[in-house]
Amino acid sequence: MTGPRALSAPRPGPAGRRTIVQLLPALESGGVERSTLEIAAALVAAGHRALVVSAGGRLVPRLLALGAEHITLDIGRKSLLALRHVRPLRAVLLGERADLVHARSRLPAWLGWHAVAGIDPGTRPRFVTTVHGLNSPSRYSAVMTRGERVVCVSDTVRRYVLRHYPGIDAARLRVIPRGIDPVDFPRAVRPDAGARGWAESLYPALGGRGPLLLLPGRGTRLKGHADALELLAALRASGLDARLWLPGAREPGRGAYVRELEAQAAALGLDGVVAFSPPTDAIARAYAASDLVLQLSRKPEAFGRTVLEALSVGRPVLGWAHGGVGELLEQLQPSGAVAAFDTASLAQTAAALLTELPALPPSIPYTLGAMQDATLAVYAELLDPACR
Repeated sequence: MTGPRALSAPRPGPAGRRTIVQLLPALESGGVERSTLEIAAALVAAGHRALVVSAGGRLVPRLLALGAEHITLDIGRKSLLALRHVRPLRAVLLGERADLVHARSRLPAWLGWHAVAGIDPGTRPRFVTTVHGLNSPSRYSAVMTRGERVVCVSDTVRRYVLRHYPGIDAARLRVIPRGIDPVDFPRAVRPDAGARGWAESLYPALGGRGPLLLLPGRGTRLKGHADALELLAALRASGLDARLWLPGAREPGRGAYVRELEAQAAALGLDGVVAFSPPTDAIARAYAASDLVLQLSRKPEAFGRTVLEALSVGRPVLGWAHGGVGELLEQLQPSGAVAAFDTASLAQTAAALLTELPALPPSIPYTLGAMQDATLAVYAELLDPACR
């Protein structure tokens, strides 16, 4: 076998019902995990069988509640012993009569590719990959280009794949942007006094009459918390009583990083006007409480779902013009895009956006339903002869 590109069609299930297996390291949290659950929900709704193989995690009950299934197999632990999982995974695919395998991360993709390769061509599942991130180009990362169809979560990702893997057949690439459910992020009045009062009740540092800046993101330097603090200091120096909320910065195991940020805030004279908090499950309300949402990732993002969520709620976004975030801002709110790491322009643009609300899109074109439909259409390309 030269690779899953040459796979033949699998056996059709009863009444056209298909078994789709998604592979990822674990089901804890994050964009990959969210996409996995969203596609599982779409498969179940369409009458198919959705099976996820991972090491497990806190999202497994939510997956099961959707009507999907989960098999626990530690296919994401980077170790020389990882290849021992190829045979058990192949047994799962055979035993569950998998029609298609969708790998969403590099190590699971390697294991999945080898597992599929060892199955007889007459019953072999089709193989799909999704490039969720801008991983460093390497032979290890190249496995994400081995799918019969390679889903790219943005045009940024598609260009990245073509640039770094010039041997790939561009005809196998499918751009399917991530999407949001507008129902989960309804347009809010501006200002939303109720939402701001709620935020202040949680964190008194967010009180006052001045603007509230919001930067949601995990507690890692890549998310640009330090840049947000510098921006806040610049705005306050200009006379604005601005406040800053960083939901997600305070996470288990991130204590040293938060202390570093707290020290930076103190050095900038920001004591009492910044809230470093755990992630919030009420993120739509947090957007509504804010006046400006920041997306300042130091490393280009593959997509930038935060941009869509904030704009859906009706809040302007300010972000570095690179990666998927820059791509979305260019399309939906160009006034919020700033050349990467130009801190002077960042402060000037923030002040302008807080002075006069820019034109915001009346609706968000990238919806959850569109993403689900497009992904199932990719599966149909491989499984339904009528779609070829």
